[in-house]
Amino acid sequence: MAPWWAKETHRGTPVVVKMENPNNWSMVELESPSDEDFIYPNDAVPKGGRNKNAKQLTWVILLKAHKAAGCLTSIAAAFFSLAAIIRRRVASGRTDSTDTLLTENPTVKSRFYAFIKVFLWLSLILLGFEIAAYFKGWHFGTPDIQMHYLYALTSGFAVRDVFGLLYSKWVLIRVEYLAPPLQFLANACILLFLIQSLDRLILCLGCFWIKLRKIKPIAKQGIVDLESGDGDGYFPMVLVQIPMCNEKEVYQQSIAAVCNLDWPKGRLLIQILDDSDDPTTQFLIKEEVHKWQQNGANIIYRHRVIRDGYKAGNLKSAMNCSYVKDYEFVAIFDADFQPNPDFLKRTVPHFKDNEELGLVQARWSFVNKDENLLTRLQLINLAFHFEVEQQVNGIFLNFFGFNGTAGVWRIKALEESGGWMERTTVEDMDIAVRAHLHGWKFIFLNDVECQCELPESYEAYRKQQHRWHSGPMQLFRLCLPAIVRSKISIWKKANLIFLFFLLRKLILPFYSFTLFCIILPMTMFVPEATLPSWVVCYIPATMSFLNILPAPKSFPFIVPYLLFENTMSVTKFNAMISGLFQLGSAYEWVVTKKSGRSSEGDLVSLVEKPPTHHRGSSEPNLEEMREEIKQQTQKASRKKKHNRIYTKELSLAFLLLTAAARSLLSAQGIHFYFLLFQGISFLLVGLDLIGEQVE
Repeated sequence: MAPWWAKETHRGTPVVVKMENPNNWSMVELESPSDEDFIYPNDAVPKGGRNKNAKQLTWVILLKAHKAAGCLTSIAAAFFSLAAIIRRRVASGRTDSTDTLLTENPTVKSRFYAFIKVFLWLSLILLGFEIAAYFKGWHFGTPDIQMHYLYALTSGFAVRDVFGLLYSKWVLIRVEYLAPPLQFLANACILLFLIQSLDRLILCLGCFWIKLRKIKPIAKQGIVDLESGDGDGYFPMVLVQIPMCNEKEVYQQSIAAVCNLDWPKGRLLIQILDDSDDPTTQFLIKEEVHKWQQNGANIIYRHRVIRDGYKAGNLKSAMNCSYVKDYEFVAIFDADFQPNPDFLKRTVPHFKDNEELGLVQARWSFVNKDENLLTRLQLINLAFHFEVEQQVNGIFLNFFGFNGTAGVWRIKALEESGGWMERTTVEDMDIAVRAHLHGWKFIFLNDVECQCELPESYEAYRKQQHRWHSGPMQLFRLCLPAIVRSKISIWKKANLIFLFFLLRKLILPFYSFTLFCIILPMTMFVPEATLPSWVVCYIPATMSFLNILPAPKSFPFIVPYLLFENTMSVTKFNAMISGLFQLGSAYEWVVTKKSGRSSEGDLVSLVEKPPTHHRGSSEPNLEEMREEIKQQTQKASRKKKHNRIYTKELSLAFLLLTAAARSLLSAQGIHFYFLLFQGISFLLVGLDLIGEQVE
């Protein structure tokens, strides 16, 4: 009787493979050979067993070989394609400094880049030095070095040649002069890292409490019936403003959306604040406004002669119009935002019988969130910002930074706070801080969404993030005395200074860049200074998991998100330093490039609704819009697109990859993998292989 471990169950049914066309075959089920096929000959099959066909075995081997060859071919093709892309990037000769040298001081522009290059060349020299020492036996298995063993190796008796003498002196310099300050800086950054992680954890717990208790702002009295006019409803005078500048890709959908807002016609005025310097764009926007005027919309077109102050100057000029005094509230939308028809009906009622309320902010949703990897990663960040940061601060503090759009302001709050100012590139945060200092409260509505568009190219996203991180540092310098002198409580002052500005706007980009892009690579060459594994791996992974909770569908992108956030730290750190010390690029303002991908679909959905002329809506000529959109698409397709080479990101990529190679000599597993993948991430971004091309 055969033992139980020798019993074999039949795993498949042999089939005949008919190869009519050798280039087009398929296999339903083939049985893999067992050990018996090689032990027993054809005439010595044991009882109960089955002999395998030799031809069947041959086909299995051939098919598996064909499959393996196909995999190798696809991998090779991918590598060749990547090499071709890199060659085209390098051959194009376009760098990130090509279009900024005209607006910035080249000396100021190159300081940060020179700082990174110093570390890169130093790391390359040290890597060669360490490799030579490794093959001579002058190496240490772990970064934790015993001092008595170190001095034994560096004693005169142990040194037998010139290289040994040099390396022993280098080790002593590391131990006595380099390791202590580097370890001190690492410990300081770790402390900041822990404080910022604790703040992020508290915000997540606050969001969990809000969800658990189902806490949300509720209007004291909603709108009863729009048809009743002013009868029992609450229909104050509302001014709607759309500031725009050379944004011909998206102007149609935003104008169509605000003209379809559900609000009494006589109590709504729409201002199109066009700062475009392109005559063609001005003409198109003016014609669009005229078209909606002919269909009964209460909309006007304004163009400034003196275009100073960017968006803040545009809004300030519009608020100086004499007819603004007749309006109680102002709703602001950027050119790519498309509010739903019930936007005002869901936001304005919160102001009723709440005289302390100055701002109602809605959250953003995105029409192109699945366009590419870059937009998917942005979605994670912005989902956390609205779902956690804005909601928690709105519920527990009645204060948060105004997002600059998709919000309704009480005009009295704007006037008492000093109105729009052009002193920074974050005019929205500026007015929010000043209104908070004057005692006004804010409400964030997480369930009211306004569609908009995410930047699809890395160049556009990079410029947007530069403005968003340099502006707060400008504002902090300017408003710190006002915060100290204000009459708000000490707790609110501490929240503004330490949490709102220092921790979330200054410390976050500082430690993220310094710890993971400078200190970590340097600890590979000065192993006496160490970073624990939980700093490199476990806490960042936990924080990334918390960040991705508001966007659970993005969970497969958690690793790219972690790497990309560290990659963006170089841009954010540079912007923070520029804003804090008022360097050349601190006041740089570039309108974020829009693609207008959703324009036709959104217009169709808006126009196909039944006409409601009594509500101030209109029905434009859809065929003309389609034809114009088609022409714009054709023109855009004919424009030549290109990618850029980002020098700072590339330099940091080589620095991290060099440090990864050094970590192999000391067998530091987690550090090696982190440096390797982070270096690859910087390399992909530096070659502009993430996001769309730019025109």
